[in-house]
Amino acid sequence: MTQSPEPRLLPWSGPEGKPCYLITDDDGGPVSRLADTTESTQLGMGLQLLAHARCLLPDAPHGELRYLAERLAECLADVLRVAESRGRRLDAFDSAN
Repeated sequence: MTQSPEPRLLPWSGPEGKPCYLITDDDGGPVSRLADTTESTQLGMGLQLLAHARCLLPDAPHGELRYLAERLAECLADVLRVAESRGRRLDAFDSAN
């Protein structure tokens, strides 16, 4: 009997902010590819925002700091979701081998 694959945590949330999962045997399917592209985009945006924050922080007025903090929090949430998803897939890979 074949064990079903671990559901993949997708890099976006559903209505009401609930996590979305993908259950598939095809790692190269269209939703998997979209999730891979989205994760890559989210990580890239996080890197760009971090670089911007490092430049802005020394002399930033308070209003700009609030906006920057909100964007950093959004990026951190995205990156943590990507890390959780990839960690789950690594764990599933390790237990399969």
